[in-house]
Amino acid sequence: MTETRSTCPYCGVGCGVIIESDGPQITGVRGDPHHPANFGRLCTKGSTLHLTASSPVTLQTRLLQPQQRLQRTDTPQPLSWDAALGLAAGQFADIIQQHGPDAVGFYVSGQLLTEDYYVFNKLAKGLIGTNNIDTNSRLCMSSAVAGYKQTLGADAPPACYDDVKHAQCLFIVGSNAAWAHPILFRRIEDARAANPGMKVIVADPRRTDTAGMADLFLPLQPGSDVMLFNGMLHLMLREGWTDAKYIAAHTNGFAELQALVSEATPERVAEVCGISVADLTTAAKWFATSASTLSLYCQGLNQSSSGTAKNATLINLHLATAQIGKPGAGPFSLTGQPNAMGGREVGGLANLLSAHRDLANPQHRAEVAALWGVADVPATPGKTAVEMFQAAADGEIKALWIACTNPAQSMPDQATVRRALQRAEFVVVQEAFATAATCAYADLLLPATTWGEKTGTVTNSERRISRVRSAVPAPGEARHDWAIAVQFAQQLEARLRPGAPTLFPYTTAIDHADAGAEAVWKEHRESTRGRDLDITGLSWSLLESQGPQQWPLPEGTTTGKARLYEDGIYPTADGRARFAAHAWQPVAEPRESRYPFSLTTGRLRDQWHGMTRTGTLGRLFGHVAEPSVQLHPQDMERRSLKNGDLVYVTSKRGTIVVPIQGDATVGVSQAFMAMHWGSEFLSGCSSTGERLAGVNALTTSAYCPTSKQPELKHAAVKILKAELPWTLLAMAWLPADTAQATREALSALMAQFPFASCVPFSNNTPLNEPGRERVGVLLRAAAHEAPPDATIEHIESLMGLAGTDTQRYADKKRGQRRAARLVRRPDAMTLEGIVLAGDTSAEGWLKTLLQEELPAQSYGRLLLVPGAKAPVAVQSRGKTVCTCFNVADIAITTELARCHGTDADRLAQLQGTLRCGTNCGSCLPELKRMVRATGPLAPKPLAQATI
Repeated sequence: MTETRSTCPYCGVGCGVIIESDGPQITGVRGDPHHPANFGRLCTKGSTLHLTASSPVTLQTRLLQPQQRLQRTDTPQPLSWDAALGLAAGQFADIIQQHGPDAVGFYVSGQLLTEDYYVFNKLAKGLIGTNNIDTNSRLCMSSAVAGYKQTLGADAPPACYDDVKHAQCLFIVGSNAAWAHPILFRRIEDARAANPGMKVIVADPRRTDTAGMADLFLPLQPGSDVMLFNGMLHLMLREGWTDAKYIAAHTNGFAELQALVSEATPERVAEVCGISVADLTTAAKWFATSASTLSLYCQGLNQSSSGTAKNATLINLHLATAQIGKPGAGPFSLTGQPNAMGGREVGGLANLLSAHRDLANPQHRAEVAALWGVADVPATPGKTAVEMFQAAADGEIKALWIACTNPAQSMPDQATVRRALQRAEFVVVQEAFATAATCAYADLLLPATTWGEKTGTVTNSERRISRVRSAVPAPGEARHDWAIAVQFAQQLEARLRPGAPTLFPYTTAIDHADAGAEAVWKEHRESTRGRDLDITGLSWSLLESQGPQQWPLPEGTTTGKARLYEDGIYPTADGRARFAAHAWQPVAEPRESRYPFSLTTGRLRDQWHGMTRTGTLGRLFGHVAEPSVQLHPQDMERRSLKNGDLVYVTSKRGTIVVPIQGDATVGVSQAFMAMHWGSEFLSGCSSTGERLAGVNALTTSAYCPTSKQPELKHAAVKILKAELPWTLLAMAWLPADTAQATREALSALMAQFPFASCVPFSNNTPLNEPGRERVGVLLRAAAHEAPPDATIEHIESLMGLAGTDTQRYADKKRGQRRAARLVRRPDAMTLEGIVLAGDTSAEGWLKTLLQEELPAQSYGRLLLVPGAKAPVAVQSRGKTVCTCFNVADIAITTELARCHGTDADRLAQLQGTLRCGTNCGSCLPELKRMVRATGPLAPKPLAQATI
């Protein structure tokens, strides 16, 4: 067995991992105890990385050779790398020569390594001469970038993770860190335990698990953050809680801001935000008067048509109270992707250049042009993400190159995005996973390496650069992203600038991958000389010997800087920070009588983005098994809806059909749906036959005018019950080596129904018993009437229920069919697969019987009896809470009834008995919530206004 140090490919915390491998296979993963981001801890997603890397199911999803479609509807056919790159270079060269360089666009990813990002940036801006290169980080962090630059002068988070333990007040806003950044949340829990006097304020439209630890919870109305921050500053000024000396010595623009916030009276703020004046006052006082206040924020501020304003007005609070530049204090934006920061460093956005340079600055353009050896860099900002796909939909952009991202799932306003992909003359998708929805629109598919196979660097949220090392060789014909871009660039420059020296003199030989990637990185390093993120004192050998390092780390120094602006000097022309005067603006699409609900999207605890990786592992569906939309129980009661009912969720852009669930953590007149549910898992067809495109069929492409980040966090929707009387449930255990192919075949059938979802499931064995894990697939569908018998027979066949060992029942008159298959195992006869068509009322007990592998030999033909009541009592184990040890809520509640003492005592007893929360800790916030809810004393309520 070989061990390799690398990093986790998920959130921007940047956890270090140790990969265990045996030849070409990754066999295990554990947290790196020496990595300063996580000190050995991993969340649920990180601790299962090896299962998603080398499992038979995941391997079936990999793109392993270049493929071409002659027509968009054709099955892609394999071709050689030389032919693929030649085709791409020829198509791009023809379009550039005929329509100009701005007729092409590159859409890349915060999951690329810094070296990948750098080459793509140089390819677009240096070789082709277009700034049409943007990234899914535009959907993630561009408002944070704009907010930092507008106030502090540079895109440089001034705080670090260690500040969590020094903070006396923690202000968490627009972030469910308990789910989105679990390892950082563990550090917050540790800091709180060590310092019980720490005050924690959480502001969020939903009462999330993060809010569960708050001393003060502010249930904001969606989009009201700017009003909250201006109102807090109003009170700070009125009560004398600002730091006049710091303002005078280190800032500009306070007088203008002071005049603006005078209108943000407590009563006005309370009305707009939906909170009490008392809670507003408490928040302002704790923030301003604590010895050190640290703000943590993420997509709730960023994904907004006022994203820059939200970021900047929060930073105003830190400047006005001198809560910056010291341990435990500062505005700290949390990145959503593993290398969103690295992409920002190399200028991988349509309006930036390498090393935090701006396109609008002629000197900056000249510096980059000189570094690259080109005459100039184009001055006109390129199309940002939303603009790029709108331009392609309008025919302005003719060719798109998409790398390591899935816009057919993740972009807002999917109707426009898919129209763009259909209309573009040539679409290249550079991807590791063939199952990404965007692959269906590609003319050319290029196989790329992924986690465990790549080499290079990434930068996490606290400006810390880590080495990424390959543990196993690239599978099939997959190549590194930076190498693919270099090889394409070399072919393209032969057509665009024949005879000129290459701009890309990096070796791409697979056996010299480290040397090639390091050469790219050294060029990037040189671009930072003299800049705010100067890393000229850093080297790969230093990263090897001393571990991950924070920037800046200029030549002549040996360690990076944990905190910025300790001297009160900022990277602006006069060295002063700038207050930003932003008045509150409502959301781009306020709810109104026809669309009375505010829909918010966000993350699930155990899933990642479009689930191309995590969605292959059934155990990660244990916590949230299927797609749904959550609504407050009062709203459901008013509309006569009950859990599990299918509803139409409609915005001005589209409609989806999805089950509904009551959830008291969601505010009245609000709805929540996880961002992950795209058309790969949730689909169906409209009345006009158009295939539905998941949750982002609903979201708006309205964006912040400064950051161009779209308002994914809010859309006005209406929710109506869907009358689809014919229903289907099909689920079965499948051989691991065919399960993914079966799911893809079932997914292809989803468009035949107005509603359908298709997800994997497992028997949720403990993580330390991987050999017992089984793979299953569940298809759910609904329609106005029964489909042809041939459709159900096809589903039965895919589920392995076509043989003579399957029991059947059919009632053609009622449109009902049932099929069940039993299999004899060493210890018992168990249910292997079921199909319920027309009447799915028996789902509750049959699904439990199958998924929990309960003995079924006594049922026989009773498995085919209609109705919801089981012929023999079947007890479900409940919903999975702890994924690592397969512990469900019923077992937890039962055990808690036996525990005694304080909440901490009861949690410790629970963990000692069931082991839940003792491995990765991702379930700890939920466990603590259950402990509080079942204690001998009524839980102390969080401070919360009545809306």
